[in-house]
Amino acid sequence: MTPNLNPANTQRTLGTFPSATRADAQNAIQAAHDAFVAWSRTPMPKRGEILHRAANWMDARLDEIGEALTREEGKTFAEARGEVARGVSILRYFAGECLQPTGDVYPSASASTLLFAERVPLGVVGLITPWNFPAAIPAWKMAPALAYGNTVVFKPAEITPLTAWYIVSAFEQAGLPPG
Repeated sequence: MTPNLNPANTQRTLGTFPSATRADAQNAIQAAHDAFVAWSRTPMPKRGEILHRAANWMDARLDEIGEALTREEGKTFAEARGEVARGVSILRYFAGECLQPTGDVYPSASASTLLFAERVPLGVVGLITPWNFPAAIPAWKMAPALAYGNTVVFKPAEITPLTAWYIVSAFEQAGLPPG
């Protein structure tokens, strides 16, 4: 277990969090791989509902998450709360994208040819995020990956595990399947 220290007062421990091992990472990747087929077949509107519920969960806790971010990273409360609000808006944006067409049709030089591009899930997405925007950057990366049917393995910055815990909790509470 690794202590999470307040940078303004390193004598104050905010909590302790597990440090992942290589085996933990391999297990997480395997779990995401195993969950991929079912998640990729989940209809996009259903994925959007989960993103929307995660956004609502975080929105209901803006002050709480902002305060945690301030304590563990050192931003002002106003900036931290604003960052969490930005994460909420990103989740809502991609929830809306789940209701949009997933491809494009292009003009063809031949009357008998149809040209189109379709967005399809690729698989497991690995996210290694920095400490400087510990709520917004994971939202920027997780939301589109999940919206388009990919699964995610999230490795947050070591100095902001509490903020990461809130983000993961939002998805768990929203009903994101394990893996």
